[in-house]
Amino acid sequence: MTAKNDVTATPTRAVGAEPPELPIDKGGPDKDPPGGQSFTGKQLALGLLFGLAFGFLLQKGGVAKYHVLIGVLLLEDFTVIKVMLSAIVVGMVGVFGLYALGLVKLHVKPTRYAANILGGLTFGVGFALLSYCPGTGAAALGQGNFDALAGVLGLMAGSYLYAESSGLLGRTVLKWGDRGKLMLPELVGVSPATFVIVFASLLVVALVVLERVTIR
Repeated sequence: MTAKNDVTATPTRAVGAEPPELPIDKGGPDKDPPGGQSFTGKQLALGLLFGLAFGFLLQKGGVAKYHVLIGVLLLEDFTVIKVMLSAIVVGMVGVFGLYALGLVKLHVKPTRYAANILGGLTFGVGFALLSYCPGTGAAALGQGNFDALAGVLGLMAGSYLYAESSGLLGRTVLKWGDRGKLMLPELVGVSPATFVIVFASLLVVALVVLERVTIR
């Protein structure tokens, strides 16, 4: 009797095929607030506490100053970029580390190409015109920069208009290029741990280079 060897072929990903799902609970519509859930007093208190801490550190980091923000748009001051890259590294390592320990749950937002592109362009135009983003605008107003008041009022008006048009947007723009809860590790085909280690290392290298080659 001749025995035949069982050969298991390695599955290959077809061109244009959807990336494989990661073994991660990304949350669902029933899990993401405010989808049928109400916030407890403890959650609201923690949100207020961390919001105050965020605003304090934002102001102390100097990224609520008009000349610093306009400087990054003119590629003359890289303080904002350094702060953002540092926040990405700490946030990415922290969130995935806490998730690995089972201490937090992920609430991944859907990737919707049309909405992401249009939203990014709108944000960019507003940032270029005002030189404040929502967070820095609120911090600037808090430190007495009343030129940020127009941006804060615009933020409130825009939020209201978005809420009023959410039904129309849900039937149109939010359906264009909807990829679901797609994450970068899925897109490049690696595990979350590998992605975090490699990407965080690259960002740290970029931070070191920026610190060496820029004045601010």
